[in-house]
Amino acid sequence: MAARKSRRGRRRGRRWLSALVLLAIVVVVAAVAVWLQQRPPAPPPPGPGPSPTTPPPQAQPASCPDVQMVAVPGTWESSPDDDPHDPTFNSNALLLQVTQPVQEKFGSGSGEDDGGRVDVVTVPYVAQFARPFAPPEATYDASRKAGTEATKKFLADRYAECPLTSYVLTGFSQGAVIAGDVAAQIGHGNGPVPADLVLGVGLVADGRRDAGAPGSATTQLGVPTGEGAEVMLGGMHDVPGFPGTTMTGARPDGFGVLAGRTVQICAPGDLICDAPADLVGDLIGTLSKLSTAVSAPVHALYATNPILPGGQTATQYLTGWAEDLIEGAPHPAHD
Repeated sequence: MAARKSRRGRRRGRRWLSALVLLAIVVVVAAVAVWLQQRPPAPPPPGPGPSPTTPPPQAQPASCPDVQMVAVPGTWESSPDDDPHDPTFNSNALLLQVTQPVQEKFGSGSGEDDGGRVDVVTVPYVAQFARPFAPPEATYDASRKAGTEATKKFLADRYAECPLTSYVLTGFSQGAVIAGDVAAQIGHGNGPVPADLVLGVGLVADGRRDAGAPGSATTQLGVPTGEGAEVMLGGMHDVPGFPGTTMTGARPDGFGVLAGRTVQICAPGDLICDAPADLVGDLIGTLSKLSTAVSAPVHALYATNPILPGGQTATQYLTGWAEDLIEGAPHPAHD
């Protein structure tokens, strides 16, 4: 009997102890709830919000030009040590027939104290394309990479120094691929200068020409059909007979916001920019034709071949186009 009473007593003791523990937990939870209600709310975590931007300055140094014109020459038309303001490596370089008239009209603008209305620069780079049975030359991939890096560095340096300067970009042949690639980066927001500072992009015989594709240049002159050789052979690495030559295809999404400010000029029959798709079936024949296309007459006659409306040549058109852009460009204030 005494043992049963002892067991009942222990059970009652455990129930009381459990009840006390439960009561203590309730009291603690209630106290925490009151404290949370009375404390000031924590600030919300930072959201994405607008990214901080630095407003553009109101003026730039007096040595900065209003407009920077940048020309990228074609294959065998430049060298890494050429003078960007007075290129002499190849006196027959096509774009000299655009840049020189612009310099004569507006002045070179390369003075230290007065940037002038426009500064005209021809990008010096390797500008080679290794061919079979030719003297040793830089490969197309190496030359193109060097030209792209030189162009981007010049633009980035100019923008860092002259944040209000506007830009006109031009390129021919290999230089058109380079200038077009840089313009595409700018047009998609990841280039060396902001897209709103680019007045226009003029490309002659662009090997990545893909007329009619999304984001392509809205102004196509000279030929309405065909496509660039790099588009036709897109994705081909180490082209047979041309090691170090990659056909990169069309530019993804074209020129972005610069599509409406980009002009592409291509002469009918110029296989660099007007390659018909049916040539793909005859790869050996195609490669043979492309190996000579860079020096073929149609490719070399953009300064004399009147393929544009009104009987204009490509260089005549680009000269007037660039002069119009420069005349209509903003006049930023200078310190």
